[in-house]
Amino acid sequence: MRAFLVLFLLFPVLELYVFFKVSTAIGFFPALLMIIVGSALGVMVMRLAGLATVLRTRESLQRGEMPAEQMFDGLVTAIGGGLLLVPGFITDVLAVICLLPFTRHALIRKLRAKAEAQAVRQRAFAENMQAGGPAAGPGAQARRQPEVIEGEVIEGEYERRDR
Repeated sequence: MRAFLVLFLLFPVLELYVFFKVSTAIGFFPALLMIIVGSALGVMVMRLAGLATVLRTRESLQRGEMPAEQMFDGLVTAIGGGLLLVPGFITDVLAVICLLPFTRHALIRKLRAKAEAQAVRQRAFAENMQAGGPAAGPGAQARRQPEVIEGEVIEGEYERRDR
């Protein structure tokens, strides 16, 4: 969290420094024009990427497939378009990284791997909670439902513990 705060405070200073260096090299008005054109491109990318993602998602749903790949592609493209909207040269470079096909696919693979790992962790945690394991917290044994064995209900005591 502290690193995010430092980055949040330091990033505008870095953007201004890079803008100053670029404007001294090519001139103020050409640098400003590049910033404005980049933002206009960001608006265009956001519109087109959003529409394309919706259409591809609808197509894959009609085929009966899960649109995970299209959703990740749309997410990374939207991030790239959003970065283009933000004025500055550093964000424009990051946006180009998100929008180029080969780097976008590499980012999608990393995002998908992280999402799958998170889903596995959440599933394991949920199964542990249902089983009344140690992650279920204190008093988990008292909250267990009666077990059903071959259609018979085993009687047991139930105690509710409110905090």
